[in-house]
Amino acid sequence: MRPSPPRPRHSRPRPRPRPRSARALLGALFTALTALAALVTVAPAAQADTTLCEPFGTTTVQGRYVVQNNRWGSSGTQCVTATNTGFRVTQADGSVPTNGAPKSYPSVFDGCHYTNCSPGTNLPARISGISSAPSSITYTYVGNAVYNASYDIWLDPTPRTDGVNRTEIMIWFNKVGPIQPIGSQVGTASVAGRSWQVWQGSNGTNDVLSFVAPAAIGSWSFDVMDFVRATVSRGLAQDSWYLTSVQAGFEPWQNGAGLAVESFSSAVRTGGAGPDVPGNPGQPVACEVAYATNVWQGGFTAEVTVANTGASAVDDWRLGFALPAGQRVTSAWNASLSGSSGAVAASGLGHNARIASGSSQTFGFQGTYSGTFAKPGGFTLNGSTCTVR
Repeated sequence: MRPSPPRPRHSRPRPRPRPRSARALLGALFTALTALAALVTVAPAAQADTTLCEPFGTTTVQGRYVVQNNRWGSSGTQCVTATNTGFRVTQADGSVPTNGAPKSYPSVFDGCHYTNCSPGTNLPARISGISSAPSSITYTYVGNAVYNASYDIWLDPTPRTDGVNRTEIMIWFNKVGPIQPIGSQVGTASVAGRSWQVWQGSNGTNDVLSFVAPAAIGSWSFDVMDFVRATVSRGLAQDSWYLTSVQAGFEPWQNGAGLAVESFSSAVRTGGAGPDVPGNPGQPVACEVAYATNVWQGGFTAEVTVANTGASAVDDWRLGFALPAGQRVTSAWNASLSGSSGAVAASGLGHNARIASGSSQTFGFQGTYSGTFAKPGGFTLNGSTCTVR
């Protein structure tokens, strides 16, 4: 079904003062037409968010991912509104028993789901040929509902783009209410640097392996392949199988209005790039970095601008650098930072994960230092050395 068209925004023009003469009228008209022409030339057209209320309605966000309403377990109305970087649940009527399946899975995805493939995706991809699959998300939660916030990752022996896959991996970032994953808990595991409860079972058509966080995670950047490899090690998939989609959203049982994915990014890197280089594999990057600081006794802020001086866009950029001894990051904005001292890597978020050719992205962080303050000696963008200005 087609998604609802965007609703245009309307504004009422201001009344103009009445001119006192024909000459004044002509002058005023000329001025108004000139201003109108400038406005039409300069101002971009406003674009409203798209709201989906059809059970399986979809739309595209960021030009790269598909947002889906995906209501299948209840007759109650559910609506999601796609935003520039994700979606929010704006209506969530109805409820289902908490000892059964959820009523829906409103979500955003990279890959292919029931013949619907996201723009430009390289999925399905053979697991053995994937070096890394970096993804990041920021959730907004509500308290007056029963739901989980979860990734849904699908694997199959064939590169299928339709129907149900053989194995489903779920990553529960949050759980509210008396609900549990399919099957039973079979142990605990450390995956991607975090501890998880591990549940295993089957829903009758596919195997399900679930990783449940012991406490809510609101925002995280991680490598999806860490969970895929953990699934292969448990015998629920093989390296010759295919990763077909990476999805993120919510499974609500009761209510759910207000839940939101504020930002989402996903990439699947095949070929020569290693797991620490989630950039364009095998392609050198041309880049330039500006590092501006404000320093006071014992503390500093840094504003970092990363410019792509090459001919191709850089997707899912990752800027690596080493903080001098005695420096430590305490907070950051407009990027996700891994590491707080020594070797540090900054990655783009959902809204700024791409650096177009000739463009740049800027992020910043605050930190502390001891001794004499110094700037990092060099920077690498997705493994390629950048010039510093």
